Amino acid sequence: MGDNKRKRGRKPKKRVAETLDLQTSTTGGLNTATSSFPAMEDVVFSVSNVELIDNPTPIHRRRRRGRPRKIPKHPENPDKIPVASPTRRIENNGKSTWHNFVAEEKVPVTMAAARRENVAMARSVPSMDAVVKVFCVHTEPNFSLPWQRKRQYSSSSSGFIIGGRRVLTNAHSVEHYTQVKLKKRGSDTKYLATVLAIGTECDIGFPILGVEWQKMENPDFRLSMGMKPDQKGVRIRRIDPTAPEIKVLKPSDVILSFDGVDIANDGTVPFRHGERIGFSYLVSQKYTGDNAAIKVLRNSETLKFDIHLATHRRLIPAHNKGRPPSYYIIAGLCFTIVSVPYLRSEYGKDYEYEAPVKLLDKLLHEMPHSRDEQLVVLSQVLVADINVGYEEIVNTQVLAFNGKPVNNLKSLASMVESCNDECLKFDLEYDQIVVLRTEAAKAATLDVLATHCIPSAMSDDLKI
Repeated sequence: MGDNKRKRGRKPKKRVAETLDLQTSTTGGLNTATSSFPAMEDVVFSVSNVELIDNPTPIHRRRRRGRPRKIPKHPENPDKIPVASPTRRIENNGKSTWHNFVAEEKVPVTMAAARRENVAMARSVPSMDAVVKVFCVHTEPNFSLPWQRKRQYSSSSSGFIIGGRRVLTNAHSVEHYTQVKLKKRGSDTKYLATVLAIGTECDIGFPILGVEWQKMENPDFRLSMGMKPDQKGVRIRRIDPTAPEIKVLKPSDVILSFDGVDIANDGTVPFRHGERIGFSYLVSQKYTGDNAAIKVLRNSETLKFDIHLATHRRLIPAHNKGRPPSYYIIAGLCFTIVSVPYLRSEYGKDYEYEAPVKLLDKLLHEMPHSRDEQLVVLSQVLVADINVGYEEIVNTQVLAFNGKPVNNLKSLASMVESCNDECLKFDLEYDQIVVLRTEAAKAATLDVLATHCIPSAMSDDLKI
């Protein structure tokens, strides 16, 4: 009896199982021990990516009478339905609890959805067939030696069929082309193509407002210009002589608005919410040839004009529009036109730092005074007996010939070829002068051309 006495003190705690026990009973059936939790409705738990349903009754239970309970759909995704998996047992405080693991199964795609997908795919195929691959062999001109060309190279790009057996591609894709081939999508055959036209300005051209302006943030400055306290704008410093704006605008005009948008004293206009941007953004939204309404203040009077927008013509052009460079040679003196490709050829990709300061100043700030004005330079001197002493002259601007100003290279070549004076006198920048006897210079030109294997004394565009 003493052995059956209950010992005083606290009842010892039983260890809690830390892992899932999936053992079965020794009789071959499932253990039917009940849960230690009170009976309640089915509760859904989430364990990692698996949902558990607490089942307080043993797995061997009788079937309920009436209509079977429907399995609810997934609350977040109605296309997913829960599917029960085999029952498992979990021991808690020594007692076994049976749980049903629930997985998610997606509803299969219907035939209608698959049919719509096939139709969309079929519609996309013809649009892709309009894309072709463009293969081009380029032979760029040598701007330092304009009578020669550089080593050829190849490139590939994409184009689009626009009808009429024509293809549209970027201008730089076929610039200085020698041969162009096309290949259709999915084909291994290349077809020779003929370039019909190249619009370089369509590739990189934008209209501009042909003026240079100054900020008016200083109140005394605005007062001196006759502006009212509520007026804002920017002052015109210079106007491009070749721009259409020269007909209506004047220096010291104050631009108050562009296309109905008021311009601030710092030259900005409203952009997105809480942001501002330079008013040149408004100009860039236009196309070349469009008109724009502009309001200016002149002598304390408000004026409105309708201006015509055009592309900017620079004294030193950014490109040669795919044409070979122009040149003219007389007695070993090589004259050519300054352009950005020429500066890059002479001074490399860092020409902004390596080129002479005066050329860079003209590149950035100089405006042409006429539509045909060019910056002509004596690029180099091909050594010959007749030009002794002039060998070190390089990339110097030509200002005048025999007292007449040089407007472009064609006018210079024409004046030299038709010159009957005793001497040829070239006035250069930095107060330099080159003088040669006319008859001897023209006679020596053929020998210089033969020595340097130059086919002609001038480029083809100057012969016209």
